[in-house]
Amino acid sequence: MMLKNLFSCIALLLLQFSLLAQDVSLRLQKTFQQFENDSQLLHAISSLYVLDAATGKPVFDKQAQTGLAPASTQKIITAATAFEMLGQNFRYQTYLAYNGEIVNGELKGNLIFKASGDPTLGSTRWNHTSDSSVFKKVKSILDKAGIKKISGDILVDENEWGVNPLPDGWIWQDIGNYYGAGARGFNWKENQYDLILKPGAKPGDTTSIIKAKPMLQGFHLENYIKTGAAGSGDNGYIYVAPNSQSGFATGTIPAGVGSFTISGSMPQPSKQFVYEVSQYLMANGIKVNFDNKLNDEIARQQSSAVFKNKILDSIASPSLDSIIYWFLRKSVNLYGEALIKTLALNDNKEGNTENGVATIKRFWVKAGIDNDALNIYDGSGLSPLNRVTTHAQVAILQYAKTKKWFPAFYDALPIYNGMKMKSGTISDVKGFCGFHKSKSGGEYIFSFLINNYSGKTAPVVNKMYQVLDALK
Repeated sequence: MMLKNLFSCIALLLLQFSLLAQDVSLRLQKTFQQFENDSQLLHAISSLYVLDAATGKPVFDKQAQTGLAPASTQKIITAATAFEMLGQNFRYQTYLAYNGEIVNGELKGNLIFKASGDPTLGSTRWNHTSDSSVFKKVKSILDKAGIKKISGDILVDENEWGVNPLPDGWIWQDIGNYYGAGARGFNWKENQYDLILKPGAKPGDTTSIIKAKPMLQGFHLENYIKTGAAGSGDNGYIYVAPNSQSGFATGTIPAGVGSFTISGSMPQPSKQFVYEVSQYLMANGIKVNFDNKLNDEIARQQSSAVFKNKILDSIASPSLDSIIYWFLRKSVNLYGEALIKTLALNDNKEGNTENGVATIKRFWVKAGIDNDALNIYDGSGLSPLNRVTTHAQVAILQYAKTKKWFPAFYDALPIYNGMKMKSGTISDVKGFCGFHKSKSGGEYIFSFLINNYSGKTAPVVNKMYQVLDALK
């Protein structure tokens, strides 16, 4: 009798879920139809796929197999792959090594930093990754080895990493700005610097550079930024190619403030680090030969063969779950590009974007996702070349839900509109994908992508929220 009652309860529960899903499906059909009829969507392509998390059955499907630009919702793909392939407790290790000999406190050779692809070195998001903490760690390692003087050079070895820090398709307007900082073997301060400007008194006036923080070494920036209307916000753009020694800035910053800060991408992060760590060591009792500290050719000549000599110690990054927390919560593009290259290196390939993309696609094909449903070019979603289906994104989220690392993944997702979901925005593209549990107990997995809408983004976002409100 007890078994019979149990089966009856299960059958009743499944019926309730079925009726609930039907109700939600009808609400979604109504709200989505209204959404598509909106004038902002007249020339747009919209895709929404919703899955019942309990049954695995589709609740709503509108063009779920159509590939669309996903913007930063693509980060859930990189994050889930990294969790599964690298492990939740994975940490980058940047090794310090040397060649030559240590004689009476003098390193008669070069100090070498073996790049690990760590995107957190110098970041202010953790206390132990800040520049001062990294410098103190380096000093402690040298003290332990008895090194009081470095007669050779301080070098950074990035030999295992591709020479191109940028993925295909990133646009010229993005790459000089902080969110367009590409990932390298050695990353420093998230490859970002702040440009502090003084606006003029009225719109149209010229602006002047107060300072760059940090002051970039071996680099010159021409400033063509003008003063905009008071309250007009940040409309300044920095144009710099990777490894360049010069660039320019255009656009406007608002009048009515004493200073205004825009943020750019460092053209040569490893050079900046070598300069800063050298300055710190000299100021703290370790003599450094400062000649040729910014010479790339020396580092290339030394390459990884030098590293086969003597390892002093290493600097560890935060754990992967902590990195992915900021990757998803604050949508840090650099972290995605570092992770995709790390996935390639973990797959015994050179650490470049192309190999990382191939690694990700192979992994998800084995998990049952169509290869052509993930037409990706980077790890962050910044490239407008990316095309992903909402069906594939939901399948990846469904897969994630079955894994031990899922609580960390779920915790990293931001909350928008009262729902745990990753957002994505590039020009004329908006997306949301994630999870939601309704007041009635239904659990849903969804992906919602819009391409080529008209007008401003904020109204489109509100209209997308109205559609997703059907899940509440």
